Amino acid sequence: MAYNDSPDSEFDPEMERILQEHFDEEGVNLRAPGNPWEWLESRLEEPAAPSFFSRLLGMMSPIREGRLSPAFAVAGVAVVAVAVAAVVWAVSGGDGPESPGALAVVPVAEESASASLPTVALAATPIPRSVEVTRIVEREVEEEQAPAATAAPAPTSMPAAPTATPAPAATTAPVAVSAAPTAAPQTSVVVEVTRVAEMMAMEDSSSAMATPAATTAPAAPTAVAGARGPRGESGPAGAQGGIGTPPDTTFRDYGRQPFVAASEDNVSTFSLDTDRTSYHLALNWARNGYEVDPDSVRAEEWLNAFDYQYDPPTGGYGFAITSGLYPHPLDESKRLARIAFQAREVADDRPLNVTLVLDASGSMADGNRVAIARAAAESIRRSLRSQDRIAVVHFTDDVIRRYTVEHSTPEDYRVIDSISWLQPHGSTNVQAGLNLGVELAAQIRDRRPDAYNYVILMSDGVANVDATDPFAILETAYDANARNPLRLITIGVGINNYNDLLLEQLAQHGNGWYRYLDSTGQAQATFTRENWLALSIPFADQTRAQVTWNTGTVARWRIIGYENRVTPDHTFTQDRKEFAELYSGAATTVLYELELTESARSLSSVPLGRVELRWIDPDTGGPRSQRATLSGLPGAGFHGHDGSLAHFGAIAALSADLYSVLPAPDAAYREVHAGLSALLEQLRSLRRSLGTLDAYHDFLFLLEHITWNVEERMPPSTPSGYSR
Repeated sequence: MAYNDSPDSEFDPEMERILQEHFDEEGVNLRAPGNPWEWLESRLEEPAAPSFFSRLLGMMSPIREGRLSPAFAVAGVAVVAVAVAAVVWAVSGGDGPESPGALAVVPVAEESASASLPTVALAATPIPRSVEVTRIVEREVEEEQAPAATAAPAPTSMPAAPTATPAPAATTAPVAVSAAPTAAPQTSVVVEVTRVAEMMAMEDSSSAMATPAATTAPAAPTAVAGARGPRGESGPAGAQGGIGTPPDTTFRDYGRQPFVAASEDNVSTFSLDTDRTSYHLALNWARNGYEVDPDSVRAEEWLNAFDYQYDPPTGGYGFAITSGLYPHPLDESKRLARIAFQAREVADDRPLNVTLVLDASGSMADGNRVAIARAAAESIRRSLRSQDRIAVVHFTDDVIRRYTVEHSTPEDYRVIDSISWLQPHGSTNVQAGLNLGVELAAQIRDRRPDAYNYVILMSDGVANVDATDPFAILETAYDANARNPLRLITIGVGINNYNDLLLEQLAQHGNGWYRYLDSTGQAQATFTRENWLALSIPFADQTRAQVTWNTGTVARWRIIGYENRVTPDHTFTQDRKEFAELYSGAATTVLYELELTESARSLSSVPLGRVELRWIDPDTGGPRSQRATLSGLPGAGFHGHDGSLAHFGAIAALSADLYSVLPAPDAAYREVHAGLSALLEQLRSLRRSLGTLDAYHDFLFLLEHITWNVEERMPPSTPSGYSR
């Protein structure tokens, strides 16, 4: 029997008529089935068992001869609708969903106080058969009625005058289940019952899938099974190592600075850079379950990733220079000398000329690189003022001319459109993009000579067309105007297929600085109006430092990190473009390992030497310098809040310095692991004083991660007994 044609039923023909009329009235453009009940029952694998409601609704003939009554199906769904609506109304505080078919996103309580990102839980559970039937109805109605595309492709040309300014593309969005196209009319009440029932079933399931809670929050990296640390098992991100490093990444191993006898050479000269990309790149790798590549680790960038709350300079000084002597966390025979440089905060209303150079190559399709670059570019645009000017360049294997916008006001619809159209395709010609970016920046500089000028490259650095070497690229994009330079800022995105070396060297030799962004939330936070305007005010150009040690108190010295920033001593008096550009309020910390002379160890206060800074004033173009003496107490420890921050910085620098020596001979692995383990225990002891800081928990997770990685790679301590 194809459908319920029992002569005992007077209700079924009536229900059939109502359903037929529904298709005729509500789905004018649809093809209704000739026999609706036969069409529905053909999609059921087996009839449902009688329920409590079937006994109450005898007139609907719940079960007859082993088949499901149509009346029972409709009535059952209606009851489910009422029950679910009541539950939703109660949970939402009586307001209910804002629109039909909307999915309720319910935050899940975080398991760790250190976790910074809320998550939500969604899951799938078995759906009742009546709901499954209505799902079939909804799917087929939508397929026939509204086959609209979910996303329109990027336009092939710039529109002359759009009727309305498009909103920037959303970086993240709540997950939608069975969401009907907006153009389709409501198909039936049954369809809405389906959505609500599926939503409630998902919320009650025991297995959950994480999804971002808000579009403005940083996207939590994928958590991997077996995750460790406060950002692992008890946090929203992080994982134990063991799946190797990301493929196709490019770094340079700069080696490690050796100890130097002060009697042979007591002068140390270096560029005062403040990049911190190496740390944030390592943290992102660890959160995604990768081993941290030792070649990616630059100890000075790990050290300078944190805020040590230095006091600002007083009087007419450009920098506050402080020094201190601390116990060495790993070697009682040595001391750590810390030299801190805090630049003055300055207010400057000078206008800005900004040129965005956006990588639109195919490699940017990996992960959420385009979303991060788009979010950073849009945040920069929004942070600019009416007196500022901004231009946009897209490049793949060549410049995409139809997306190029010459310098205009930040609210120009062409600028907004160009940023929103960033999409990946083609190869990567960084040289072509920067050449045009520098050309446009030079033109606007000529028209607005009193403005600061920034060229901002956003890319994964994977140059594979024309020049791929940073110096060859800079040669064709050369800026000879040292008085009012173009400052090149590089913004790196991505994990796999990432070229750190190119981006780092472009910034270092291009009068700028280098940052790494791992989420849209970080992009938005980095380039808020307050942050970006501070970062965009140059305070000191071509900044370098020279330390001269006192040979009577310092026997041997070694700078921690700064391997690619150390420069020959004779260059200190030269103005060189590769020396650091510091922005307003920048702080830089330098750590040295010292072996004191026998006579110095008995002193209450040790005169360690002197330090001199040299830089170019961006306002006047004239040279500036500042000197300070260095001293410390050999018996001092890490006391108070300042001492805890100093101890924290020492652990960060030494951890990076140790890890960067890998890979190494077998014995070195054991030494590195022992050192990292000791530093990890000291870091855990700082929880009481620094445990309220997100930075503390992030670094704790990272240090646990790399320590575990080394342990996994460490050779066995005893021979196995097997032959090779």
